[in-house]
Amino acid sequence: MKIAISINGSDLNALFDPRFGRAQAFCIVDSESADYQIFSNAAVAASGGAGVAAAQFVAEYRVDAVISGSYGPNAYETLSAANIKMYTLAGGGELNIQDVIEKFSAGELGEPQVPDHEGFHGRGRGFGGGRRRGSF
Repeated sequence: MKIAISINGSDLNALFDPRFGRAQAFCIVDSESADYQIFSNAAVAASGGAGVAAAQFVAEYRVDAVISGSYGPNAYETLSAANIKMYTLAGGGELNIQDVIEKFSAGELGEPQVPDHEGFHGRGRGFGGGRRRGSF
């Protein structure tokens, strides 16, 4: 299984980064062979859309799963559409890549809840005047 892990560094000593779209890099690990590659996250400095760009990036490497701390709604939708399984890990900075892989192998990771778009809270997206007249 190919797994992308969000990290804050550029080598195997890098620490886990709980931010998906704004992680400094991703370590892509083959859980069966232990082969790995580390890639910088070009979306880290994006002014917007970092989660979607990061999701598209890891999807290009045909990963089966992603491990991060949290996923924004657009990243969640993009990863789901690509059939990439998402796992969450609370905390961050104190865990290295090997620690994260061990937690994955032991089944100690969570699954993300479907994130809500911030600020919408079920009241629409701010377009229109509120009440609707007539039927559609």
